[in-house]
Amino acid sequence: MPKKIAVIGSGFSSLSAACYLAHAGHEVHVFEKNATLGGRARQLQKDGFTFDMGPSWYWMPDIFEKFFNNFGKNVSDYYQLEKLDPAYKVWFADDIVTIGDTLDKIAVEFERIEPGSSAALEKFIKKAGVNYDIAINDIVNKPGISPLELVTPQTALRVNQFFRTISDDVRKAFKNKKLVSILEFPVLFLGAKPNKTPAFYRFMNYADFGLGTWHPKGGMHSVIKGMITLAEELGVHLHTNADVEQIIVDKGIAKGLLISGKTIPADIVVSGADYHHSETLLSKEYRQYSEKYWDSRVFAPSSLLFYVGFDKKFKNLAHHNLFFDTDFDEHARTIYDDLAWPEEPLFYANFPSVNDSSMAPDGKENGFFLIPIAPGVEDNQQLRDKYFDIIMKRITKLSGEDFKSHILFKESFCVKDFISEYNSYKGNAYGMANTLKQTAFLRPNLKSKKVKNLYFTGQLTVPGPGVPPALISGKLTAQLINKIF
Repeated sequence: MPKKIAVIGSGFSSLSAACYLAHAGHEVHVFEKNATLGGRARQLQKDGFTFDMGPSWYWMPDIFEKFFNNFGKNVSDYYQLEKLDPAYKVWFADDIVTIGDTLDKIAVEFERIEPGSSAALEKFIKKAGVNYDIAINDIVNKPGISPLELVTPQTALRVNQFFRTISDDVRKAFKNKKLVSILEFPVLFLGAKPNKTPAFYRFMNYADFGLGTWHPKGGMHSVIKGMITLAEELGVHLHTNADVEQIIVDKGIAKGLLISGKTIPADIVVSGADYHHSETLLSKEYRQYSEKYWDSRVFAPSSLLFYVGFDKKFKNLAHHNLFFDTDFDEHARTIYDDLAWPEEPLFYANFPSVNDSSMAPDGKENGFFLIPIAPGVEDNQQLRDKYFDIIMKRITKLSGEDFKSHILFKESFCVKDFISEYNSYKGNAYGMANTLKQTAFLRPNLKSKKVKNLYFTGQLTVPGPGVPPALISGKLTAQLINKIF
């Protein structure tokens, strides 16, 4: 029997859940606290420049295609994709490593840096591809209800990979520190240090080198626009400027939402907002997890972000650029172990206007810069300015091009903004890390154990951080609901 369902938030997981629930015949309403839809995948538009405010990497194209296929649609019905070549550049103090759009090109680059490494790379990625097939077609599509979900004939053969780490496997196969850094980089999308992430997760290396890096024309927000269009086609009702004040519970059953003092009745509530924040919308007796629990979790990093408009085009930069000219391990130790600002940060620079002319005016460039930082650190304008100067000096030195004198404007976004804009716990940017003790059934539940008809979705629950997992999370939550109603 169709139900009225209220969904909190309009990020990838919320829109995914909304689409699946509407497709099943339910009346679905999405409530977004901000003025525009998309959650962390909103856009900033200024003076003819367009910036993705959050996610900027398009990996695992098969997951996006499967999502739209589930509704009888294709990705191409909603946005245009381009495979990037190079996928990205990695800038070291004494070298630039170019990651091409095929494994053959990448192997040539590896061989240049470490003779004999191309054979090791082929073997490594082949195994990573097998793990990818197991993970995507089996493990991540489980709702995290039971530890038995992880037990399959395939995982039983690879059980040791859950007790080794990514670092163990990478450093056994490759000796050159640059190659090690490049192969350990993808797990940062999982929100944990490589030496804390199970080796099984090296399937992320297949997502990187095997499937490649793509760009949706108009930016990552184009995916959100496509999902919004699909949701509207399915009959989803979308509401902005709707800041939820309370999840209404009566006798242990979710009954709706309180928004701006007004009661919005619903048979089922799904929250795609930050999980910790979602539980603060409940009275204490209905919360599953204590403040002590949340404080004990390993959270993915926060980020210091800059959105910069430049008055010229740059010659040497790729669409995606990783600046690894300082110590990778030291940066990771500082933000994960010390929970402090890194002294010499690694950073990421994204220039989508290199490939997509729609993102900046003619003859100009848009730059998105990201420094991974610890959640909960101090955030003030002085610190933001200090770190902006650091990365501007570094990128100028390494690229040989003057950046700072060509700035038209810059905007920043950091811990305080993640909290105020997204109700993010300690201002985290990516959710909860996928460590061994925070995998699958060990993550916060999709279904409340204390409130009937209350569900959750998103990067703090199953299957974990990242845009493709968010799409899957929405599907898993919808499946749990559709099995009952």
